[in-house]
Amino acid sequence: MVRKERFMLPALLCLSILALTGCGSDKQTDQAMKVDAKPAAAGPMESLDSKPLGISEGRTTQGMLPVYFDYDSSDVKKDQVSRVQVNADFIKGKSKYEIRIEGNCDPRGTNEYNMALGERRALSAKKYLVNLGVSEAKLSTVSYGEERLLLQGQDETSWAQNRRADFVVVQ
Repeated sequence: MVRKERFMLPALLCLSILALTGCGSDKQTDQAMKVDAKPAAAGPMESLDSKPLGISEGRTTQGMLPVYFDYDSSDVKKDQVSRVQVNADFIKGKSKYEIRIEGNCDPRGTNEYNMALGERRALSAKKYLVNLGVSEAKLSTVSYGEERLLLQGQDETSWAQNRRADFVVVQ
């Protein structure tokens, strides 16, 4: 026990000295952190009249909903039809917006396979929207495959959230 105390006292003394010497003058730190604020660096003034569109779910623009797919499938499921209808109504009501449909996959499978599956999912969602009366000229597609995961988990819940098509406003 005496042996432990012999090592504890010098250790505590060293820690105390290190802690006290670490506290320096705030004046030097404050001066180093000051930034020269030049008015030209702020950029041009932007109008605040328009309200920016946020993200609602997944990476989908607010006002629309992502469409989720079954494993290894690009078919729009029956329970996702109402989501596609919401998106069609939004797009028809916003004539000035163009929409990019982004196909996504879970991380299972090869990169090449997932890129192709993501493209099929985006095209399937686009075809469904066109059948609902959305102008094809307003729609574009892109596949991200497994590159833009929402959830990194290795379970069915995470994988199901990553198997989706997002709908993003492109202005």
